[in-house]
Amino acid sequence: MANSRSMTERLHALALLLLVGCAASLGRAPSVSNDSEYLYLWTASTDSAAPDFLAVLDVRPDTGRYGAMVTTLAMPSGSNVPHHIEHELAADRQLFANGFGSGRSFILDLRDEAKPRLAGEFAAHAGFAHPHSFLRLPNGNVLSTFQMRHDVSGVQPGGLVEMKADGEVVRSSQASGVGVPAGLRPYSGAIVPALDRIVTSTTDMDEKNPYKANQVQIWRLSTLELLHTITLPPGPLGDEGDYTAEPRLLADGRTVMVSTFNCSLYLLDGIEGDKPTGRLVATFPRRKDTYCAIPVVAGSFWLMTVPSISGVVSLDISDPAHPREVSRLTLGPEDVPHWIALEPNMRRIVITGYGGLLNRVVLATFDSATGAVSLDARFRQLGATAPGFALAGPWPHGGDAPGVPHGAVFSRSPVSKSR
Repeated sequence: MANSRSMTERLHALALLLLVGCAASLGRAPSVSNDSEYLYLWTASTDSAAPDFLAVLDVRPDTGRYGAMVTTLAMPSGSNVPHHIEHELAADRQLFANGFGSGRSFILDLRDEAKPRLAGEFAAHAGFAHPHSFLRLPNGNVLSTFQMRHDVSGVQPGGLVEMKADGEVVRSSQASGVGVPAGLRPYSGAIVPALDRIVTSTTDMDEKNPYKANQVQIWRLSTLELLHTITLPPGPLGDEGDYTAEPRLLADGRTVMVSTFNCSLYLLDGIEGDKPTGRLVATFPRRKDTYCAIPVVAGSFWLMTVPSISGVVSLDISDPAHPREVSRLTLGPEDVPHWIALEPNMRRIVITGYGGLLNRVVLATFDSATGAVSLDARFRQLGATAPGFALAGPWPHGGDAPGVPHGAVFSRSPVSKSR
């Protein structure tokens, strides 16, 4: 047995030497990592006269440039209020990003990962205004929630618009109907191909709207027909279901959970049937004047920003009716995390927000086996003493006013890609 192990070890070593030798003969080292190489930050300038921009950071951990600025892409104007982008980069590497303040949205071409370019833009579509969230459909098209439409009676609920990757409208559908409150605004959504359904939340970005947004809407995916508008039941506090935020499809491809800005989590039942319902399955402590915000699903775990702990909570949702906290990441006391996005290989999470995170981005590591989440202390600007990247300028596109990142997304993981 000892001789057999020795022979096996020698064969493995020889194979590795041959692999390295072949790679060296081609002038490069072999890459065995599927880590994303770049991080994209959808960023506003604090100078209203300066353009909004997309910042590109190097997030290759072992190159000596982890956390270095690569480039920026300036938009045609500023004061768009950069807000939501797609939560993961699609296979065509066209990233949809909204500037909610101006109502303009931008299509960013990231096929050359380190050299983004502006491929197009749009504002109102199919009679709807202020696009908010973007979801990829099974056919590769983009489905966008539009918050509102205007008619002779005033502002009405918006709807859904399906677009091609260049922004061309394919079809649309209104969110209004019998029993639908006039204050309802489509916010974000989840696509459920296995059940031919779409689930959307209903929060208005205009905080002056008194509508409590305690409803979700269910649509038929194949036709964009609005099927149901259901109200989430309250919990002990009476308002847990208010301000529905982010629906997410779980790993089974059929179950949908919905977060609320009031720091609660609901499980939807029967969305494929005639009487869908929602039930409260988890709540989190609240922090005054802040909101629990973006969640991500990573296998059997649900990760969600919780400002009351200045961090991110990881829940085991293998039994979605009974989520169980398994880990939490606590940042600085002034940090208000808002947006998170997951690396395609599920190893890292990007976090942006407000307060101490207003002009800064940090990364966290994630263990997909245990659900553990912790600060990535290695990710920092070159020469910095603290983790994270401060968007302080100066910028490759010009100007030096601090940037305010909101939406953030990793590049797609390379497959056997040489460095």
